[in-house]
Amino acid sequence: MHAPRSTSPQTTAYGIIAAISACHLINDMLQSLLPAIYPNLKAELGLSFAQIGLITLAYQITASILQPLIGLYADKRPTPLALPGGTLFTLAGLVVLSVAHSYGLLLVGASLLGMGSSVFHPESSRVARMAAGQRHGFAQSMFQVGGNAGSALGPLAAAIVVVRWGQTSLAAFALLALLSCAILWNVGQWYRHHGLARLSAGNSARKSADPLPRGRVLGGIAVLLALIFSKYVYLASLTSYFTFYLIHRFGVSVEVAQLHLFAFLGAVAVGTIAGGPLGDRFGRKYVIWFSILGALPFTLLLPHASLFWSGPLTVAIGLILASAFPAIVVFAQDLVPGKIGMISGLFFGFSFGMGGLGAAVLGEVADRAGIETVYAICAFLPAIGLLAVFLPNPRR
Repeated sequence: MHAPRSTSPQTTAYGIIAAISACHLINDMLQSLLPAIYPNLKAELGLSFAQIGLITLAYQITASILQPLIGLYADKRPTPLALPGGTLFTLAGLVVLSVAHSYGLLLVGASLLGMGSSVFHPESSRVARMAAGQRHGFAQSMFQVGGNAGSALGPLAAAIVVVRWGQTSLAAFALLALLSCAILWNVGQWYRHHGLARLSAGNSARKSADPLPRGRVLGGIAVLLALIFSKYVYLASLTSYFTFYLIHRFGVSVEVAQLHLFAFLGAVAVGTIAGGPLGDRFGRKYVIWFSILGALPFTLLLPHASLFWSGPLTVAIGLILASAFPAIVVFAQDLVPGKIGMISGLFFGFSFGMGGLGAAVLGEVADRAGIETVYAICAFLPAIGLLAVFLPNPRR
């Protein structure tokens, strides 16, 4: 990869955005193999829904606790080589999961995966901001769509490879982490020689603009975190338990259920592409309004739908909900200029943490009241999108 010579924050470094998006695809595909093999683990080890929820919790809480801390540290002392180094945790996690035949080892492997994400997400989101130029929403969308595409490919890879060759085949996927490490090494060189200068110039321009009062900024961040809560708890209900819901309610096979999950996650990837550019053009607040609250009619219908309509409804939910996150992250970064790493780590970490807590709580609900009750309760979560009315305008 040849790093561009320009350090101007006004130009968009498309090659860097493409590289970081490709690595996000690899990272999240590898990470999404864990929930994709839950049906196999449940059958082989006799796990309860609550135990499955705790595996997700171990993975996502590890990432959520560390991500803001890593982002805050990188704001003060940027570490370009942290990106390739973090992929080694993901590699180690997959190797441990491939040989884990006890519940304890599953928790260790899930935690290592979480540590890999905790390094990758805040630093790679910072690189997307560096490379964005004036197209911040576009850069975040392209970065995040790589992750969403990877999350969609994970269940497909599990259906094709892991279901056929078993848990040990996870070790073969770890080789992709080495490919990501090589790409991120080159991105790290651009980060060191060009990205830091672009980010510094961009932050100086933002700080010179008319700032919002501290109370408005903190209130805006609180509202955005509440919207992340509604989005990611609902997404946790689908990514962790939708296959069980389809198998239980409609009697489909594991492979058919995985394909439905793949369709939903593919819709999430497509929706993410639209969210950032639409925010650049029409305003991020309007996109946030639509993407959270607009999913409500579809989530209310899902618990009452047939198998035929469950597919289109979940695709619509994925398309609409996914457009929120790029707009939310850029909106928060605009509210707090100069703290890109901390804000990125906070929002990625909070999304992971809420997903983990949601999976654990919903697993308990599924054990006690049945898997269908999960979707009857979660149907109302997008109503939290009404809080978007309290968001400030960061460009007064």
